[in-house]
Amino acid sequence: MPARLRPADPAEVREAHARLADDTATRADLKLLVKHYLALLEARAPGHSVEVRVPPFAAVQVIEGVRHTRGTPPAVVETDARTWIALAVGELTWPDALDAARASASGERTDLAPYLPLSGGAVAGR
Repeated sequence: MPARLRPADPAEVREAHARLADDTATRADLKLLVKHYLALLEARAPGHSVEVRVPPFAAVQVIEGVRHTRGTPPAVVETDARTWIALAVGELTWPDALDAARASASGERTDLAPYLPLSGGAVAGR
């Protein structure tokens, strides 16, 4: 079983956001931010009924309901790293991400709007 995701150090989050803002973010910065915000989502929406995937960095099961244990989950959200980060900090709304096809959601309980944003402003972790 993979290790549980954990929020990153606030200083590292700030630094990664700064590089993202000035378009010098590395793959390691994206990975740190994706895992950080997935950890915050896991804390805000505990459960196992929806799998949120941000390939290639991480996936997490969240939201109360029927627990998924094998095969393809019945409820899946998938997006890319930059979209996930924008959703997490409130630069992009959940409905706008879906409308622009920047995120996909299938199955019950996949509306993440009640849980987003996860932190205020683009410079999260301050």
